[in-house]
Amino acid sequence: MEIPDRITQAADGETIQSAVSLGDEDIICFTASRTFVYRAEGLLSDEKVETYSHDIERLNVSEGRRKTTFALEYVDGVQKFKMASKRTDQVLSRLLAGVLGAAGVIDDEESVAGVFSFSELTLIVTDARLVKHVGAYVWDPDFEEYAFEEVTGLDFEEGSVATQVVISVGGRPQRIKAPSDEARRLQQTLENSLFAYYDVDSLDALNEKIGQDDEPPSDSSGAGGLGLDENISPLVGDDDAQSDTETTVSTDDEGTDDSEKAESGEGATAVTKESTAAPTEEAAPSATASGEEIEQLREQMVMLTEAVEAQQEQLEQQSEQIKTQRETIQQLIEELRRQT
Repeated sequence: MEIPDRITQAADGETIQSAVSLGDEDIICFTASRTFVYRAEGLLSDEKVETYSHDIERLNVSEGRRKTTFALEYVDGVQKFKMASKRTDQVLSRLLAGVLGAAGVIDDEESVAGVFSFSELTLIVTDARLVKHVGAYVWDPDFEEYAFEEVTGLDFEEGSVATQVVISVGGRPQRIKAPSDEARRLQQTLENSLFAYYDVDSLDALNEKIGQDDEPPSDSSGAGGLGLDENISPLVGDDDAQSDTETTVSTDDEGTDDSEKAESGEGATAVTKESTAAPTEEAAPSATASGEEIEQLREQMVMLTEAVEAQQEQLEQQSEQIKTQRETIQQLIEELRRQT
């Protein structure tokens, strides 16, 4: 692809990293700090180059049926440019790479592998991290990022309407919901980037390499990590412990064995003193009841979670409908403008 002289002059020595043809002789080029939109000379217009700095406050993208509008918001105003909708993905990925680089979100040598926009959710997959932005804008400083070096697990939970990407960072799972029709492409892009980063060739191999050891640390007391710290007092006081000791001793007083006690009639005494353990046995039902209550709470949480997810899916569907209506209105407005 030949770069017009007007763009080379406007770049003023800055390296042109990539370019996308916009049809006919129009072209859009990208450097690390700026985007240049070149419009060739036509019957009703002169040759021109529009320059857009990547040092922006917000980026908004409005996709119509035929045209897509990119709106770059700066401290002192807004600049916009339009192009055919079929070029949206190519332009957006390159533009966001420049914007994230200018904002210091990604490194100079870091490349963008894919950009995904689902209603008010934007996901940017690079070769070193996953950037997540939620909001009406495609990007602004309010974002989250998950560096690949901190990822400890990756999984995908497929549903009828959406697929959940479960990416664990530092042992904590982060769930991201994506529409099923786009989830496969997102999965492939994210897997490919992570596979390349960790030099593996499968999801199982990745999780085996980055997974954390979930076993609890062993305790020198042999109590499975539940040993008492020396600064923590036990729940049973010294008096209670002494009482238990005395009961045990009195049960086996004078060192007689069971046969001797049976012959001498002391067996009744032994039975009576063994009955002191009854209160401890009677406490078992309360523990069982607590377990049942916990299980009921878990079931309620599962039901609530499913209800919330169903509501989220409905909201996403409504959002898509609103988006379609907006596109229709924008198209009508454009047609009315062409007629006037």
